[in-house]
Amino acid sequence: MELEQVYKIGVGGPVGSGKTALIEALVPVLVARGSRPGVITNDIYTQEGAEHVRRTLAGTLDADRVVGVETGSCPHTAVRDDPTMNLAAAAELLDRFPDIDVLLFESGGDNLTLTFSPLPADVYVFVLDTAEGEKMPRKRGPGTTESDLLVINKIDIAPYVRTDLTVMERDARAVRRGGPVVLTDCLTGTGVTAVADFVLEHKETVCSPVP
Repeated sequence: MELEQVYKIGVGGPVGSGKTALIEALVPVLVARGSRPGVITNDIYTQEGAEHVRRTLAGTLDADRVVGVETGSCPHTAVRDDPTMNLAAAAELLDRFPDIDVLLFESGGDNLTLTFSPLPADVYVFVLDTAEGEKMPRKRGPGTTESDLLVINKIDIAPYVRTDLTVMERDARAVRRGGPVVLTDCLTGTGVTAVADFVLEHKETVCSPVP
C-alpha cells in the first residue's frame, strides 16, 4: 500500500489537551466500523505517547501498528515544516502492514498555531480542552480556526475549572465561522462517535475513486 492511497488523519493541539486520549477512544470505533488503522505519535525525546497508546489499545490494535517518532525538537516542526520523519515512519509501517487503510498522526507543540502539512494529513483535527479556559477559542490561531474539525475535550471537568462550556462552544463556533465543533469526554466516550462520523465521512470525500 502506498502512502498516497491511505487515509491520513492529523490530530494536534496543545500539550495535555487529550490528543492521545482521543486517538485511544477513536481507534476502537474505527476498527468496529471496518477500518484497519495505524498510529504514529510524535514526542521530542521519548516513546511515551506511543507506549501509552500500545498499553491502552492492547487487545484492540496490534502494538506493532503503533510507531513513535522522536523528533529531537518541537514536534510541530515534524508534522508541519518538514514531515520527512513522519513520512518515513509511515512508509516503514505500511511496508510491514500493507492492509492499513487509516493512519493517525498525533503531535503537540506550538499551542494554538500547530497545523499539519497536507502530506501527513488529509483531514486535520485540533483538540482544545476545558481546563485551558473558556477564553481559548477567542484567542483564535490557525489550529482553532482552520482545522477541519475542532474538538473541545474534557467537558466533564468544566465546572471544576470554572469554564462555562456554553460560552466556550459558542465562541468556538463563532471564530470558526460555522466550521464543525464536537464536544468530548474521551475517557467515557462522550462525543467520540461524532468525531468518528466526521472523519469517516471526510474519508469518503478524500479517498473517493476518480471516475
